[in-house]
Amino acid sequence: MIARRAHLVCQHLENISRGALEKHQDLIRDYVKRRQGVYALYRRDRLYYVGLATNLRSRLKQHLRDRHGSSWDRFSVYLTIGCDHLQELEALILRTMKPRGNKKKGKLPKSEDLRRRFKRDMKARAMAEIDGCMGVVRTVRRRRKEAVETGAETDGRSAVLAAYIAGALKLRARFKGKTVRCRVRRDGTLLFGGEAYTSPSLAAAAACGRKTCNGWTFWQYERAPDDWVTLDTLRR
Repeated sequence: MIARRAHLVCQHLENISRGALEKHQDLIRDYVKRRQGVYALYRRDRLYYVGLATNLRSRLKQHLRDRHGSSWDRFSVYLTIGCDHLQELEALILRTMKPRGNKKKGKLPKSEDLRRRFKRDMKARAMAEIDGCMGVVRTVRRRRKEAVETGAETDGRSAVLAAYIAGALKLRARFKGKTVRCRVRRDGTLLFGGEAYTSPSLAAAAACGRKTCNGWTFWQYERAPDDWVTLDTLRR
């Protein structure tokens, strides 16, 4: 049997007039009582305010008479299953739509801001283009020198991961109910149990105590905060 995928929004009521809310509060109250979700207020078909609530019944009633009371004429409400991601959902709407009635900007506290990385990678690409035009092979020579100095290259073999990463990584894996951890250096070598390995599979075999093990599917790395994926993702 195929497992059903979990979903966030289970019911919604869109583009309802303020007058309908005032006249039929009892009906709408039955829909939203003891329910959580995200709601939106509109003025002349333009988004005015977005909010989240773990008690939508009282929040909608409140907006009929608070400071926003005379600023909207229609509303929509989206009922959710649970409230684990409500704040992030609200933050996404606030950051992308920028409603006039919201004073605060949505926060994404657990999300990594990629602006610095983007700036660094653009500089690195520009330098690589300049080096290519000038016939400079500085990057290749530097990587090979680092590999020799750190032992990443042994018997003519270089670290496999060096071609796929831009910096150090922390890896983890689950084996026999326990979490196994490994560290990847900037040169691509994997450090596990005090030993350096030139490929994920060699390190995985050592972690499992086996002769062979597919390290690309055994190890996981944190692609983004709390987003762990297998190393094989790097090769796709």
